[in-house]
Amino acid sequence: MAWTNGTQRFRLWRDTDRGIIAGVCAGIADYIGAEPIVVRLIAVAGLVFFFVPTVAAYVVLALVLRPKPPALYASRDEEAFWRGVNTAPADTLSSLKRKFRDLEDRLAQMESQVASGDFELHRKFRDLGR
Repeated sequence: MAWTNGTQRFRLWRDTDRGIIAGVCAGIADYIGAEPIVVRLIAVAGLVFFFVPTVAAYVVLALVLRPKPPALYASRDEEAFWRGVNTAPADTLSSLKRKFRDLEDRLAQMESQVASGDFELHRKFRDLGR
């Protein structure tokens, strides 16, 4: 699991920033990687068909869940990365492999440039011009 400053990044929080009442639906949506409107529509359907259990579950979750810390992620990219780890770990792993492969290819190209005889020749020509 991902931990930051003693706080587990990947858990169920109340998202009070994107929430309407207490942030429970927004927190659930964030946890499962869905849009908050979808979870809210399911909650409304639950209110229509199962009023008492839905209200009870919402109140319990609003009391039990802690609010999402404001500085949970350092950047949008980090948040997107961890959301991808949760919703599609295989895609995230293949994306990381691709990035590392690209970095390795670039490093190999730089190494071949520096290790070639032309590099030393170009450096000596450059030094002559000074």
